Amino acid sequence: MKDNSLDVMEMPLFEVFIRSANGLEHRHVGSLHAADAEMAITNARDVYVRRNEGVSIWVVPSESITASDPADKEMLFEPMKDKIYRHPTFYNLPEGVQNI
Repeated sequence: MKDNSLDVMEMPLFEVFIRSANGLEHRHVGSLHAADAEMAITNARDVYVRRNEGVSIWVVPSESITASDPADKEMLFEPMKDKIYRHPTFYNLPEGVQNI
């Protein structure tokens, strides 16, 4: 009898992002293989949110992510160093202001 099930490595790879109960942004927590996005969310919940620490899960097919090459770091980020006005290091904070 022939087994028609997919091998785990043949399934698409998904990147998993979780928003914690007290966080505002989703954070990448890992990757997993799943047959589809719905299964990826279920598996991500079981693997990455075991102690009720999440309020939202995103899964994205890994093949849909485009990333910069670390070798291009200088070309991408070096031009930002001469824009000091983007860094509020020289502003005077009013008295009583604790956090900005």
